[in-house]
Order: sequence, then C-alpha cells, then structure tokens
Amino acid sequence: MKPLPDYPWDQMVPFAARARAHADGIVDLSIGSPVDQTPEVIRTALAAATDAHAYPQTAGTPELLQAIIAWYGRRRGVIGLTEKNVLPTIGSKEMVALLPFMLGVGEGDTVVHPLAAYPTYSIGAAIAGAEALASDDPAEWPATTRLIWLNSPGNPDGRVLPVAHLRAAVDRARELGAVIVSDECYAELGWTDGWDTEPIPSILDPRVAGTDRSNVLAIYSLSKQSNMAGYRGAFAAGCADLLARVLTVRKHAGLMLPAPLQAAMVAALGDDEHVAVQRERYRSRRAVLLPAVVAAGFRVEHSEAGLYLWATEGVDAWESIARLADLGILAGPGHFYGDGYPQHVRFSLTATDERIGAAAARLRAG
Repeated sequence: MKPLPDYPWDQMVPFAARARAHADGIVDLSIGSPVDQTPEVIRTALAAATDAHAYPQTAGTPELLQAIIAWYGRRRGVIGLTEKNVLPTIGSKEMVALLPFMLGVGEGDTVVHPLAAYPTYSIGAAIAGAEALASDDPAEWPATTRLIWLNSPGNPDGRVLPVAHLRAAVDRARELGAVIVSDECYAELGWTDGWDTEPIPSILDPRVAGTDRSNVLAIYSLSKQSNMAGYRGAFAAGCADLLARVLTVRKHAGLMLPAPLQAAMVAALGDDEHVAVQRERYRSRRAVLLPAVVAAGFRVEHSEAGLYLWATEGVDAWESIARLADLGILAGPGHFYGDGYPQHVRFSLTATDERIGAAAARLRAG
C-alpha cells in the first residue's frame, strides 16, 4: 500500500488563528460546508422515519431508487435508468476514495483525475496501490489507465465540461478499456456562460454516452443543493455491472445508508423548490463577493458554476493566504488542489450573507 500524505488542511491552523484575531472575527471561506438550514421538507421526512428498528437496505429502498431515477430524468436529461443503474452511497466522498479499490484497481494501474482537483481522487488511487495522473487531455492518458475521474462543475475551479469534451473523454476511455466516472455534485449551481439557463450536462446524457452506459458512472451528492452535508446522502448512477460489483463490496463491508436518511433523500429529490431557493442564495452571495475579490487585485478564472471562486493575484498562494488572514479571511491555497496551481486560492460561497458582506468590505478596504 502506498503511503498517504498528511491531511493538508492541518497546514491552515496558524492562518486560521491569524484570521480569528481580526476585530470583527473570522470569515471562513476555506471549506465548502453549507451554513444554511436543511429544508423543512427534508427534516420532516427524517423525523417521520426514525422508527428504524430493522437493518437498512444497502441497495436502497425502492422509493429511493425510483426518486433517483425520476430526478435524473427531470433534472439531468437522463432517461431509461432502472433500479440496477442507481445506488445510494454514504456521501460522494466514499465513492471518490474507495471506488478504485472496490473495482479492483491496483499496482501497475493508473487513475486519471483533473489537473485542478479535489485531493481525494489521488488518495483513492493511493489506497488501491495505483498511480495517480493529473491530466485534462485524453491524448495523455496512458495504456495503463484503469479509471478516469472527471469533475464538472469542477472543485476548485468551477469549470463546466461541455458535451463535446465529455464525449471525447468517454471515447478515449472506451479505447483504453477504462472505467470513466464523472463527479457532478455542483450541477444545479450554474452561474455564467449560459449555464445559468441551460442544464449542465451529465456524462450519462445520451448526447455524451449514447445508449451504452458500459463502464460509465456519474456520482452526485445532496450536500450542496439541499444543505444535507451532515446527512451524507449521495448516489451513483450508470453502468449496472459496475454498480453490482460496488453493491456486493458494500454489502460485505456493511456500508449502508441509514433508513431515516434514505427517507430524507426521497423527500429532497422530490422537491425542486428548495433547490431553487438555495441556488438564489448562492447567486446573491457570489454577486457580492466576486467584484470585491477582483477589486482586491485577484483575477478570477473559470468559476462559471459551483460554490467557489478560483482566483490568483500572481504570487505564491501562501502569500495570498497570509494577506487574506490578516484581513480576517480564510481561503484555500491552490497547493491543495494539485501541483499546477501554486498561485491560486479558492474562495467558498458557503458563508452567511453577513459574513460574505464582511469579507467583501474588508477586501475592498484592503
């Protein structure tokens, strides 16, 4: 087994202390953890399902599976899924970290992930004993590639992959005989470049994968769109054969989503109104923070969707993190998201309206 790196966020402890020393307190824009209440419709469903005396179904209740299928058809333009094509998971991070291992990826294999990437993609490769390769160019993916991760909209950069890009990635995966998985948990949060009006495409969209979903998966989380991070409610969809293997592993390992949480997911997936409300909250916060970040000397790149502003002021990210900490603002350094972005920082929109306003005022004042 390959050694695992230290947890990167431990390096932020001294900067957090500096930010907390600000007279008006810290504005923590470093972690994308929701701050708004979980909608009442979800909490009510959870409360009604607390008589959970029996073991839950690892495969998911029929009600949950049908809710996932209906949601994909209604919100993502993906039709024709059956109960064999969907599987609930304990948060999407479980899948990111454990999917290579569950699919038998190992020594001598390559796991590809985006250049600007959530670090758990490479951690999942290390857990399985495989090599991780950061690459956005399908032509660079080697013959040893067994698993490819896409992330659209991206974390940290908010980049959306259009249909043509997704299709090229799927075609290359098929040439290699590799599994390809798209992490799509920010797909309801599009802001610019037309993604505020047009649905962000899924890798399961028939324009991308056609009618053949073999070796193609998408994963999704309700943490962002429904403020359910504490519920750990997520799911995978796509290739029935891959999901059957994952289900078998999860049965043996006891990885099952608690029954009350499955009921809460059914409620969340069936109610689009609360998602629209939350999207407007984030749109408003973005409209306040973005111009202030620019006024402070940063150039914002991509960020057309998702919960983050990906920005640089042309100096090492740790220098930017220190300057921001002196303003009482905590952001995330680009060093945490791969070797290609040492001068970028990530600002999260997951703070209250008051804290976002405070950050904007401090950035403008310098």
